[in-house]
Amino acid sequence: MILFWHVYVILIVLFLTYGLFSSLVNSFSVRRFDQYPPAKEYPFVSVLVPARNEAPSIGRCISSLLAQDYPDYEVIVLNDNSTDDTSRILEKFAQSNSRLQVIQGTPLPEDWLGKHWACHQLDLVAKGELILFTDADTFHTPDMLRSSVSALIAEHADLVSAFPHEEMLTWGERLLVPIMCWGIFTFIPIRLVQKMHWPLLAISIGQFMLFRRQAYDMLGGFEAVKREVVDDVCMGRILIDKGGEWRLLDGTRQVSCRMYRGFREAVGGFSKTIFAVYDYRILPFIIFWLLAGLAFLGPVVGLISYLLRVPLTFIPVGFAAISVALSILTWMITSWRFHFPIYIAFIYPLDLALYIIVAADSFIKTATGTAVWKKRLLERVSMRWL
Repeated sequence: MILFWHVYVILIVLFLTYGLFSSLVNSFSVRRFDQYPPAKEYPFVSVLVPARNEAPSIGRCISSLLAQDYPDYEVIVLNDNSTDDTSRILEKFAQSNSRLQVIQGTPLPEDWLGKHWACHQLDLVAKGELILFTDADTFHTPDMLRSSVSALIAEHADLVSAFPHEEMLTWGERLLVPIMCWGIFTFIPIRLVQKMHWPLLAISIGQFMLFRRQAYDMLGGFEAVKREVVDDVCMGRILIDKGGEWRLLDGTRQVSCRMYRGFREAVGGFSKTIFAVYDYRILPFIIFWLLAGLAFLGPVVGLISYLLRVPLTFIPVGFAAISVALSILTWMITSWRFHFPIYIAFIYPLDLALYIIVAADSFIKTATGTAVWKKRLLERVSMRWL
């Protein structure tokens, strides 16, 4: 038993050291849009926005897209059977700007997920050599198209996805949203994955996906992922499998997004996607979250028990303190890079504990077929152990 705890201590320290190293490397190697030279030529771009009940944010999004200082582009928005003021807001914009085209969504087929069907319909009318899919809750600075297209051309990429700046206005959002960026930065060596063409570790972010038309058609577009909850991740992996070039860059200076509005919506959003990221594989999912709990929460329990003078002998206080310090450092690096409040780094045990609960909820809802998003029941999927 003593040997087991010694091995545990060593493995956790090594795991956390890797996390810190990965965070540091990513912070210096993941480039921002504005670090690329201007392109010599700017291809025609179709900016495609699916919108379903987005009245609180759609006006801000469309205003920012119509204000781009890019020479040749179109903006197409699909109104996906909205029941709020989305239609009225879009009509008002379309009347005053010929660059904007608004189309009405057709009924959802049984074998498609809602957003995927909306994006597929948008693609059918897009004329661009480049296609940008972005969400209705995003906001873009005027240089977004110029800088992102320049990045795609300079990287010789077929797909550029980007971290947006995450706007978090409530405590519920601050407790859950930062974990996405932290998890990617801490566990995935992004530039190495790009160079080695490892599709399994490739992560794309659906809030911003800029494709070359030829590459988008090659992977089969949204029809290839019409039943996949994490369509963005799956599209990047399919593209790499087919020999395409994928890049995940830092777009925080040009793109911002309020991913969820409040704690309940954040829980619902992450609950529908967490298990899907693991391709519905039970054993990898359990192993990762068990390891995450042991690595990031176990030392916290040991340190608290020592401070309360009821120390756990199998978790040495020195090991606990070093482990907590390493964890805080990884969170501080992520917070610095993505402009999160610095105190996020010091409440990470609460963040992670909540996220593990949401991950468990994701597993249960997937297994029982009760996952819902945008008031639509998601199709029950098959699960496997490996």
